Amino acid sequence: MDMLHGSIFRKLLLFALPLIASGILQQSFNSVDVAVVGQFASSQALAAVGSNGLVISLIINLFIGISVGANVVIAHYIGRKDEQGIQNAISTTAVIAATSGIFLLITGLVIAKPLLEALDTPEDVMDLAVLYLRIFSLGMPFMMIYNFGAAILRSMGDTKRPFYSLVIAGVINVGLNLLLVIGFKMSVAGVAIATVASNIVNAAIIICFLTHEKGIFRLKLKKLSVSKPELRKILQIGVPAGIQGMVFSISNVFVLATINSFGSAAVAGSSAALNYEYYCYFVVSAFAQAAVAFISQNYGAGKIERCKNIFRQSMLLGLLGCAFLNLLIVWQKEFFIGFFTSEPDIVRYAAIRMEYVLLFQFMASSYEISGAALRGLGYSMTPTVLTIFGTCLLRLVWIFVVVPMSRSYETLLTVYPISWVITGIAVCTAYAIIRRKAFSLPATQTTF
Repeated sequence: MDMLHGSIFRKLLLFALPLIASGILQQSFNSVDVAVVGQFASSQALAAVGSNGLVISLIINLFIGISVGANVVIAHYIGRKDEQGIQNAISTTAVIAATSGIFLLITGLVIAKPLLEALDTPEDVMDLAVLYLRIFSLGMPFMMIYNFGAAILRSMGDTKRPFYSLVIAGVINVGLNLLLVIGFKMSVAGVAIATVASNIVNAAIIICFLTHEKGIFRLKLKKLSVSKPELRKILQIGVPAGIQGMVFSISNVFVLATINSFGSAAVAGSSAALNYEYYCYFVVSAFAQAAVAFISQNYGAGKIERCKNIFRQSMLLGLLGCAFLNLLIVWQKEFFIGFFTSEPDIVRYAAIRMEYVLLFQFMASSYEISGAALRGLGYSMTPTVLTIFGTCLLRLVWIFVVVPMSRSYETLLTVYPISWVITGIAVCTAYAIIRRKAFSLPATQTTF
């Protein structure tokens, strides 16, 4: 995709729609796991699989953030038409993907039980939750290969091929889930094995795409190396984004630990509703990733007015798209919850989470997309710091100060919309201030 010329609105949609579909498919790996065990195993199995979503996010978010850095750096080089920089950044990104995957594999196997114990996972859920997380960790290297490979393709404006890869992997995941859980009665182990298998297929396809790419974008496996300048730039953008994701997940893990104290029905209900928050978030995330890629390329090419228009249109599309889905799902909440469970207590907890959290989720666009725009300009630490204070620390204060004074599931969940409003105001203000400085300098004099 040519991000430097033509209609911004149309190209943002063409870029973002496959990303939204890709995100939904990727999340479906976990959602199908939750749905299958919820319908064909037990409520404990449902809670065990569902409660691992935030734990997995905590483990992998640093490296997912680093993949954002790779996206920004490669896109910036594309805008500047720096062929050597593009080649060095792609090779460095591939090495980071392999290394981070192996690290996460070992980490997941070692800390699975201690981490879940620290979160006060209910005893009737613990053994199944540990089993799921350890098996899931075997697929971490392949998950990293896909995410970093997809970041390379996105920097080129290609979001379709990662989507095609996920379609194939998603079909395999669903098929194996049904076979192993219903056919072989493997419960939690079955859905974990299915997810690992689908991640292996996903990684193989993305490697095939990159090794058959044309010209300077081709990944040459026999010539992989790390370029220190490109590594520094990728980490400079990616590590703050990853730290933000990690701290964000830590705050949510504390929320999960508090939810655990309400019992396994609350855990299962929250897990079911959380799937729809992920689905809606992919609309926000897609336009945030579009803002990163488009602004990086156009800023590298010196197209300042186009950068401003990209931000405005990305924000509008993210807000409206997410708000539409939020309203639709909450309106028909009984129907959507029914995909995961029919047990009255679990349904009640899921419905409360939808009404208190999902309904207001569109407000997260304010800080996600403005933060993405700042990263596209080369400023990654500012949105990280503001998000940590405005969202993460606020949630911890809420859990330890407000919730004990009025202990209820509803009080706990109220912190989400409050933190979104505060963080959105802070990051949007920062973008308005910093862009004046960034747009007054040539791209060659920025933090890149």
